Amino acid sequence: MTSTQMIPVAGHGLVEVSVTQTGEGHPVLLLHGGGGPLTVSGFADVLASQRPARVIVPTHPGFGGTPRPEWLSTVPGLAALYVALLAELRLDDVTVIGNSIGGWIAAEMALLDTSRIGCFVLVDAVGIDVPGHVVADFFSLTPRQVAELAYHDPDRFGIDPSKLSPEALKVMAGNRATLAVYAGTSMSETGLAGRLAGVAKPTLVVWGDSDRIADVDYGRAYAAAIPRARFTLLKNTGHLPQIETPGQLIDAVWAFAVTSTKTPTS
Repeated sequence: MTSTQMIPVAGHGLVEVSVTQTGEGHPVLLLHGGGGPLTVSGFADVLASQRPARVIVPTHPGFGGTPRPEWLSTVPGLAALYVALLAELRLDDVTVIGNSIGGWIAAEMALLDTSRIGCFVLVDAVGIDVPGHVVADFFSLTPRQVAELAYHDPDRFGIDPSKLSPEALKVMAGNRATLAVYAGTSMSETGLAGRLAGVAKPTLVVWGDSDRIADVDYGRAYAAAIPRARFTLLKNTGHLPQIETPGQLIDAVWAFAVTSTKTPTS
């Protein structure tokens, strides 16, 4: 079920957010990366079918052709928006999962009001500076080059733009432009790693062993920046585990949610 939610944000009024929900049970907020909501929609369906989960997938304003208020131009702004979304939906004990820039958003949420959140799962997240381990310059790469860095098996999972419709290409270009607004070309923010020392909620950092958008040492540094965070490495997996090895990711996420929140059942 997809609906348009009008979310009140202090100092800015109402923000229009497209939200898709599927399944019943433990609430899971699933935050997509720079590829847009389609990069997590299939995973949301599988998670909801295999576990007692109510999966909520918002489209970051500006992605997928949705409107974006001019003032909403930062990752912390998105984090505040989604804290407000959880309040609007009256959800509690939520497991927040974010991939790539979605993981960055989740990390920023962990520094805000977490009273409605049980735990966080950062999946191949970006956002921090790690000396010697920079995030790949996504904006300078061709789609094929992105696929080679993003997937363990790029031939199977990479997208060939020549096979996409004009409408799909337009959405892809819009997503790319919106990503640049929120994350900049560096896909990181100086100082975030230091601020993550203030995270108090249980946090799991999940990483693909073949991720070359942000390598494994980058992922280990992310986990090291967060007090008591756990780190899990997924085999034969790149930057988007929810697409490439969804079964591995579900097992890791749910095992962590079972031990870190009140409502999940195995």
